[in-house]
Amino acid sequence: MKGKILIADDEPRIRKIMTLLLSQEGYEVKSVENGKAAVAEATLFNPDVILLDQQMPIMNGTEALDKIRLMRPNQVMMLVTAFGTISLAVDAVKKGAYDFIEKPFDNDDLLLKVKRAMEHSHLKGELHQLKKRLGEGERPIIGSEGGLRMVMEQMNRVARTEATVFIHGESGTGKELIARAVHVRSKRSEKPFIAINCGAIPLSLIENELFGHEKGAFTDAKEAQPGIFEQAEEGTLFLDEIGELPMDAQVKLLRVLEERKVTRIGGTKQIPVNVRIVAATNRNLEEEVKQGNFRLDLLYRLNVFTLELPPLRERKEDIPLLTDFFIRKHNEALNLSVKSITPAAMDKLCIYDWPGNIRDLENAIQSAMILSLEGTIDVQQLPVRVKGYEQNDIPLSLGDNNDIREVNAQVEKELIQETLRKFAGNRTLTAEALNISRKTLFNKMKKYGL
Repeated sequence: MKGKILIADDEPRIRKIMTLLLSQEGYEVKSVENGKAAVAEATLFNPDVILLDQQMPIMNGTEALDKIRLMRPNQVMMLVTAFGTISLAVDAVKKGAYDFIEKPFDNDDLLLKVKRAMEHSHLKGELHQLKKRLGEGERPIIGSEGGLRMVMEQMNRVARTEATVFIHGESGTGKELIARAVHVRSKRSEKPFIAINCGAIPLSLIENELFGHEKGAFTDAKEAQPGIFEQAEEGTLFLDEIGELPMDAQVKLLRVLEERKVTRIGGTKQIPVNVRIVAATNRNLEEEVKQGNFRLDLLYRLNVFTLELPPLRERKEDIPLLTDFFIRKHNEALNLSVKSITPAAMDKLCIYDWPGNIRDLENAIQSAMILSLEGTIDVQQLPVRVKGYEQNDIPLSLGDNNDIREVNAQVEKELIQETLRKFAGNRTLTAEALNISRKTLFNKMKKYGL
């Protein structure tokens, strides 16, 4: 069998012709009559290529394309459009469609385009498998034998199971990076990985994001919308900053984890979900339980296997490796040509305690690169707090958890202020430089009164 093709078209005659043509070429073909059915079959049938007619009842081709891309980011899709609607097809390609087919279509042209799309799909699959065999996630995990060896060994072991994974670590230690690596190394690697920051979503929208809603559930609910549990079907759902969830949402999340079913807002039907959960926090959830801010039963449900990420101050041998990586990364992103860092500057990086961890180091390197002269970072280009830090200073990381959070908050505020100044108040560029969304940046600016 050459591959699997899903056809969505409301005209029975077209479905029959396409099915016959493609079946004769050796493809396994399945056809449905509207976009909504295509969204459902995309997960069940697991096609290599999907052909979506633009004009369909219930849900048109571009709407179906958008929804399928949420569930299957690497899915190869083509839009089938009637004569005179080429602009729609071009827009679909910009949104991620591989190509488009114009009606009435030539049989040979259809077969050629499908063949190319199938080859493209197979190449993407081979590339994914190659990355998987090489142990690569979406981004490389940088660390020496000492710094991250135990974490990586534990992560590789638990990734092969279906166990719920709980990642604990300070802000900026790379929790999402480890979560993605768990997914890539798991049996679910071909399915979606969806990450959500529980602390970045307004309280009024959390349940809608998690569980979705039915049409008419509230004023603006003009159509049904699946939540992230449904979007992550058969894949991995990463719940970052789980400690920020309000109690009402914690109760409903616990019920979903126990029953493996979700009920959309405004609905009564229970929808089965098959999702692996990876959760993370920088908080001490045992202490949050004592203070009445987090449910003990939910903590037990999440805390099946824990990965404890060391802060950067405990793996300083990794700072030269990380620095080299960030220089190479941002040379391309910022169109710079920084080639080196002086020994004196590297010494300053290695003695600083980095309360903001890896994210803090990356931002400092990026800032220094912009200010560097003749392609070399020296002490003078480092942030004031780094170049003025001495080894006998009181480490910023000392103190109880509340002290650490206050220090981290102060560092975070200063980082945001520095970056905003650097980009003349441009929030989009600032968010990109800080590796956060514009929404998260806005919330943090509001939090710190910036």
